Amino acid sequence: MDRNPSGLKFHLSGSSQSVESALDLERNYCNNLNLPSSSPSPLQPFASGGQLSESNAAYFSWPTSSRLIDAAEDRANYFGNLQKGVLPETLGRLPSGQRATTLLELMTIRAFHSKFLRMFGLGTAVGFRIRRGELTDIPAILVFVSHKVHRQWLSHNRCLPAALEGPGGVWCDVDVVEFSYFGAPAPTPKEQLYTELVDGLRGSDPCIGPGSQVASQETYGTLGAIVRSRTGNRQVGFLTNRHVAVNLNYPNQKMFHPLPPSLGPGVYLGAVERATSFITDDRWYGIFAGNNPETYVRADGAFIPFTEDFNMNYVTTSVRGVSEIGEVNTIDLQSPIGSLIGRQVVKVGRSSGLTTGTIMAYALDYNDEKGICFFTDFLVVGENQQTFDLEGDSGSLILLTGQNGEKPRPIGIIWGGTANRGRLKLKVGQPPENWTSGVDLGSLLNLLELDLITTIEGLQGW
Repeated sequence: MDRNPSGLKFHLSGSSQSVESALDLERNYCNNLNLPSSSPSPLQPFASGGQLSESNAAYFSWPTSSRLIDAAEDRANYFGNLQKGVLPETLGRLPSGQRATTLLELMTIRAFHSKFLRMFGLGTAVGFRIRRGELTDIPAILVFVSHKVHRQWLSHNRCLPAALEGPGGVWCDVDVVEFSYFGAPAPTPKEQLYTELVDGLRGSDPCIGPGSQVASQETYGTLGAIVRSRTGNRQVGFLTNRHVAVNLNYPNQKMFHPLPPSLGPGVYLGAVERATSFITDDRWYGIFAGNNPETYVRADGAFIPFTEDFNMNYVTTSVRGVSEIGEVNTIDLQSPIGSLIGRQVVKVGRSSGLTTGTIMAYALDYNDEKGICFFTDFLVVGENQQTFDLEGDSGSLILLTGQNGEKPRPIGIIWGGTANRGRLKLKVGQPPENWTSGVDLGSLLNLLELDLITTIEGLQGW
C-alpha cells in the first residue's frame, strides 16, 4: 500500500487514456517494485521490473481506444436516462422505497453516487454491513476511510448519510470501514509455512496440480487450475497470474516446476500463450456497473499450455488438501447479495498451504494517486484474524466451500494481499486484519478463452 492516504493504491500508477497509456500502466506497475531490470536476480515471489517490448506485446489483451469511446457513449446514455427525476436527498432519514437485494442494485446505487463517495473515502465496495467484525444481513455500500471516528467529531459536511437511494427508489445502507496505513513495506524476509502439504506443493509430490509451485527464471507463484483452450487445437495447460508468469524483460516466457534448472531441481512445463493485466470494466461488469468512462479491472491472468514433451500422467485436477472440485461458480449480478457475500472460502497455495476465509465484499473500486479508477472483484478476510494468503500464493484458486455435500466450487484466483502495507480495522479493541484481493474466475476464463478441467476423465478425454 501507498503511504499517501489520498487513495487506495494496489501496486499501480499511471494514466489510462488510450492503448499506449494502458501499456504505461503495466510499465509503471513493474517499475514501482524497484527491482533491477537487466541482470538476473534471486527468485522472488512477485513480478520483476522491466519494459514491455514489441516481441512480447502480443501476449497481452489490452483495452482498445475505439472500445473506450463507444463504451463511454453508451454508459453516458444509460446513466443519463436513469438520472431523470431521481435521487432526493436522504440525509437525516431513511428512504421509503425498496431495499436493494442484488449485487447489481448495489452497484447501480454506488455508481449514481460515485463522485460524492470519492469525496469521503479511499475506495468503496458492495456487500453487507459489518458490525463488531461480523457481517450482518443488511445490504450496504462499504466506504473505506483512513480513520473512523464518532459522528460527534465530524463537521456536518464530512458526515456520510446513513443510506443512499438509487433509481426507482431502491436504496441501501452506507457502512464506514477503517483502512489503516502502515507506511512503506519493510524489507523483511518473505513469510511462508513449512508443513507436509506445502512441502509437497513445492516439489515433494510426484504430481502437479492446483496449488503447486510454478516458477519462471525470476518469479514464483502458484498454479491455479488445469484448463483447456477453447481455440486452435484446444491445448491443455494451466492458469496462474500474469505477474507470476510474465517477466517483461524476457520475450520467451517459460514456466517450470518447482524451479528452473538454473536455480534448482525442476522440469519445463511450457511457455505463456496469452495473458492479460487490465480490462475495461464494461467488459467485466457491463456499462451499468459504474458511470466512470475509464475504469479498469485488475484481471491478472496467464495461460500456459503444457509442452508436448511433458508427461501428462503427472498432472492432477484435484486440489491437494481439498480433493476434487466442482464446476466454476459463475457470478450473476442479478443474484441475491447473500449468494456471494459472507460465503466461506478455502484456498491452497505454495506459501501458506490450506487456509479458510470469508468473502467480505465484492467489486471493490479505488482510485490510485493519479485519479485512475480500478476494480478488483473479491475482498477476502481469513478466519480468526489469520492471513488468507502469503506472498507466493498468487494464482491460487479461491474455492467456495461445498454445501449439502457438494464439491467446493472455484470462484476466483488470488492476485494480491496487503500484508505489511495496510489492513482493515473491522473490530473495536482488535488489531487491523490482513485481506486478500481476487479475480472472478469465470470472467477471466472467458477473457482468455479457456475452460476449467475438473476431473481426470476430462483431462484424458483429449
